[in-house]
Amino acid sequence: MRKLIDTLKNIYKIEELRTRINTTLLLLLVYRLGSFIALPGIDPMQLGNLKNQTADGLLGLLNTFSGGAFSNASIFALGIMPYITASIVIQLLGLAVPYFQRLQRDGESGRNKINQITRFLTVGILLLQGTGYLTNLHYQLPESAFAVEGAFFTVPAMILMCAGSMFVMWLGEKITDKGIGNGISLIIMIGIISRLPFAFVAEFGSRMAEQGAGFLMFVVELILLFVVFMLSILLVQGTRKVPVQYAKRIVGNKQYGGVRQYIPLKVNAAGVMPIIFAQALVVVPISFARFSGSDGVSSSVSAFSDITGFWYNFVMALLVIVFTYFYTAITVNPVQMAEDMKKNGGFIPGVKPGKKTVEFLDTVMSRITLPGSFFLAFVTILPAFAMMLGINSQFANFFGGTSLLILVGVVLDTLQQIESHLLMRHYDGLMKDGRIKGRVGGAAAI
Repeated sequence: MRKLIDTLKNIYKIEELRTRINTTLLLLLVYRLGSFIALPGIDPMQLGNLKNQTADGLLGLLNTFSGGAFSNASIFALGIMPYITASIVIQLLGLAVPYFQRLQRDGESGRNKINQITRFLTVGILLLQGTGYLTNLHYQLPESAFAVEGAFFTVPAMILMCAGSMFVMWLGEKITDKGIGNGISLIIMIGIISRLPFAFVAEFGSRMAEQGAGFLMFVVELILLFVVFMLSILLVQGTRKVPVQYAKRIVGNKQYGGVRQYIPLKVNAAGVMPIIFAQALVVVPISFARFSGSDGVSSSVSAFSDITGFWYNFVMALLVIVFTYFYTAITVNPVQMAEDMKKNGGFIPGVKPGKKTVEFLDTVMSRITLPGSFFLAFVTILPAFAMMLGINSQFANFFGGTSLLILVGVVLDTLQQIESHLLMRHYDGLMKDGRIKGRVGGAAAI
């Protein structure tokens, strides 16, 4: 406790860090307040059907990511997810389209152009998703919930939702520039955390209403949640160290002296991106299929909408494993790593530089990614097992899946930045035994 108090005092002493933390908290507060502002023309008191629809299932998961804005018919109802979807599409185009590959190599100007294209694509996705959201509102809410009908409601509501999501994206960028941590990640995290008290109270109330050992079962659930949380930290931080020998002096073709360092290859280099990819691939077709009148399509939608069903979890686990390898191939480049080692006079003991080094690194990544992908798939479908054990669906989302991994990853990244500020000014860090390890690479942005 004394260590914690001293650390908080040190954080307060650093003016820049104090300002960044205050700025971050203020901008996050603006986001949370906006999630309760309903679209003009809708009676907030008549949103009962919409709240029931988003209580569980896939829409419940989307509502968790938006911090409840989805079920509140808020101006921030679509949240930051359209921007993330656009970013994923641009990353995929960077693998197949030469124009985007050229932009990725153009440095700062290329990144600015990519960011501009991502924003335009975000607006297009917002228009599509906004149309679906407003159509769903008319299905779920009674006519008395709308003060105006037709284009007088649809057009202003569409503009406001698009503007709201773009404003949320701007808040995320400002947090990244002026605050602490990654803004987009923090916005998603604060939305998830905001649902935790409601889920906690609902689960506690349901257990207390049971006869017998209801309180004991609730304590067991908390212990299991802590165990899963610690396992998720291991998944985020897990590495395989590859030794690299660097020469102090190079004379001709001979190396004299040297120092041994390690390349930390991540067990889960893809982070939470495989889960987001898999959910997008499952959720988007289902969202469009809901408007089909076909009995066969309706039965398929019902099967994949049941997040405790076999087919949903089987397909999700399979897609997560596939996308883990896919995204790892994007973020980890053994060829570039081998070239960098060679330029700096380094080599892996027992492995020839060049092609053999590339093959060695690729083999190591394939071997450590296999258990990492299976564990990531297991964490993805853990909420389904929690619900099968009788845990409330909202509380069960925190036993695994995207929610838990985002919480773990973002918290570690933010604490790592705070610790860097402390160590840079010769204060003790947050941990006694070594530095905090956050995520690395592209996955850290989510």
